Amino acid sequence: MTVIKKAAFDWPFSLRERTSPSATLAVVSRAGLASVPAWQSAFQSKRKDMRYYELVEDTVCPEFTFRYFLIQDENGRTRAVQPFFLLDQDLLAGLSPRWLAMAAKVRRFWPRFLKLRTLMVGCAAGEAHLQSGSAAAQRRDADILSANAVRIARQEKASLVVLKEFPAEYRKALSCFLDRGFTRIPSMPMTRLNIAYDSFDDYVAKALKGRTRGRLRKKFSEAEQLGPIDSQIVTDASAVIDEIYPLYVQVYEKSALHFEKLTKPFFQEIGRRMPDKVRFFLWRLNGKIVAFSLCLLEGHTIYPEYIGLDYTVAIRLHLYFYATRDVIEWGIEHGFTSLVSSGLGYAPKLQMRHVLEPLDLYVRHTSPFVNAILKRLLPWLEPTHSDASLKQFPNYNELWEPPR
Repeated sequence: MTVIKKAAFDWPFSLRERTSPSATLAVVSRAGLASVPAWQSAFQSKRKDMRYYELVEDTVCPEFTFRYFLIQDENGRTRAVQPFFLLDQDLLAGLSPRWLAMAAKVRRFWPRFLKLRTLMVGCAAGEAHLQSGSAAAQRRDADILSANAVRIARQEKASLVVLKEFPAEYRKALSCFLDRGFTRIPSMPMTRLNIAYDSFDDYVAKALKGRTRGRLRKKFSEAEQLGPIDSQIVTDASAVIDEIYPLYVQVYEKSALHFEKLTKPFFQEIGRRMPDKVRFFLWRLNGKIVAFSLCLLEGHTIYPEYIGLDYTVAIRLHLYFYATRDVIEWGIEHGFTSLVSSGLGYAPKLQMRHVLEPLDLYVRHTSPFVNAILKRLLPWLEPTHSDASLKQFPNYNELWEPPR
């Protein structure tokens, strides 16, 4: 195992504060994971297992520095791995266009206004998880990380520490971060839809309101009148990458909020590396691909992760709803009972009876003085308050609820 040199970091070190005296934490680069058995099985029950993390490091965000925490027992055996990365984070990214315009004026004179070097724990393209399975092990690992995160960030010359998009199920385990000065705020949540129905028509009849049912029927009828849309499902989309990637870019650039921008190699490689968990849905009009959806599979849940649309025809063909219908139909036919969608585009999801799946950010500045100020600013900087549709979901309050 290759541990980063002591000249740059003081690894490994013993942990004393609220942790086992024999516990150690090491930091390694990707090369140091080759001889770590815990990494080979990391997150294997999740749709985004260790192969996904390696894919993201290989193909997305080359400006990020990717590293990994090794949580080790008294014998030096790694019992859990927690990925993290370093980047320059824009704290204003989640604000409305009005506030962003005001911030742009400030940045004419102060280019790095509220842009901070950040140590971010989690996944660079998606939500994060703790590797350990039991609640006790999760609390133990979180305690080790929280006791040392600020020290590590200072050594990395990072001013901010962020736990990126951890599902609400980890709130109890991660409460130790709150005890050490972190602030929990909501990130843009995912949404969950129950699809445990006999068919898509059964779901429409039983789950949707009459007005929504009528609108959907009208949309599908209008789409069919404009021409037959052919669908195809593949695991490897590399053969059509030059057709689907521009569609992804169209959706990405149309979004008001920008997250990580994926690359052609990402879409080319994901099906090759993770064929058991990847499905590409393709839709063609007159032989031309006009929409696609990259879905990942986990247990009885299907996750539409990324979508691409040809906006020259997407509105007339109601491609978003057309694609959603086909994915739900396929999921029901193959025994899936839930569909979990990524953040944004909440208005149509509300109509289709999704509920929110909260994701949390845990944030702390390495300076106690600045952190005291940041705690008061974060509720104004968090991204969810600018989306009016979110407040209409029946479980909106879960975004802010304390850990159970």
